Amino acid sequence: MEPRQLSDMQDALRHEQLDGWLFYDFRGSDPLAYRILGLDATTISTRRWYYFIPAQGEPVGLVSSVEPHRLDVLPGQKRVFLSWQQLHAHLAETLRGVRRVAMQYSPGNAIPYISRVDAGTIEHIRQLGIEVVSAADLVQRFEAVWSTAQWESHLRAAKGVREIVDEAFAYIREHAPVSEYTVQQFILQRFADRGLTTHHPPIVAINAHSADPHFEPQPRGSSLIQSGDFVLIDLWAKEPNGVYADITWTGFMGAEVPARYREIFTYVRNARDAAIAFVQERMRREQSFAGYEVDAASRQVIVDAGYGDYFVHRTGHSIGEEVHGNGANMDGLETRDERRVLPGTCFSIEPGIYLQGEFGVRSEINIYMTPSEAIVTGAPMQTEVVAILATR
Repeated sequence: MEPRQLSDMQDALRHEQLDGWLFYDFRGSDPLAYRILGLDATTISTRRWYYFIPAQGEPVGLVSSVEPHRLDVLPGQKRVFLSWQQLHAHLAETLRGVRRVAMQYSPGNAIPYISRVDAGTIEHIRQLGIEVVSAADLVQRFEAVWSTAQWESHLRAAKGVREIVDEAFAYIREHAPVSEYTVQQFILQRFADRGLTTHHPPIVAINAHSADPHFEPQPRGSSLIQSGDFVLIDLWAKEPNGVYADITWTGFMGAEVPARYREIFTYVRNARDAAIAFVQERMRREQSFAGYEVDAASRQVIVDAGYGDYFVHRTGHSIGEEVHGNGANMDGLETRDERRVLPGTCFSIEPGIYLQGEFGVRSEINIYMTPSEAIVTGAPMQTEVVAILATR
């Protein structure tokens, strides 16, 4: 951890009127701690450790005698414990005088991405007379805000996935009938050709399969894409050690898209664009906003169209080193994300309408927040369902 980062963390703690930020991990239970503190998650870590950053003063690390060097890369004092009694004694001494401390905890599990510390550990800290508050806002600031290098990496990834979706539709046109799984594997190969990686294969789904938001085509039993089929492609990728880009497009295997598909796509596109307009207007007015407000702006369009019950997920998610990142989500449905959306963060906008047994439409773009504007990446955005067999 660089001295500047420690100073920034302590400034943030004082601003939030917190006495400190307490990190805790057992066998990799909190990947956020490793990322924020800059620890190597690949080295051996089989015992509990704590790292306390006070609002003022020197940090303190508590490590097991089995792994006494676990936190040596971090600044501050080191206290080594042998027994559980020593651990409790060191922890009580470290937190003496502390009244409010942030931990990776979310009241009521409102934000599951942040809920990394087990209930027993939270109970123990509270038994010391300390109020435990959520570190959600701190995590967003120190994990979800991108560096310039990450922003540039995202732009390259966004360009790649945007071009690959066009290549995928062309591949379908040239090779149909072709299975959903085969197209998925084609996309994965194009990722590899461009030096991109992903944690999970993309979604390629036709007809009723596209009404399953997270459909997974399989090597056996995958449907063949042929004339008259509706096609949804959702793909996400990043450079190694970079941050993700994540988009969704839809197409129709024909020269002209039927009215029913065009109608549902129009509702989804308008909902997507309403969310973008909301964000850009708030930026223009220099007004902050929360994730749930973006969700509301998008969702209302689909509700007004009579399809509110068919929009079955949040409007968008934070994007970072993981495709579902740890910043504010555009969510007032699955959770109510009241975190302010910060400059330097990125998120998806991806409303959808899913008609079970028929088809589903989703249109997904990414927005990166600068201090003064909201930038849509991966342009051009989809404005109509792709007629895959149209004369070009």
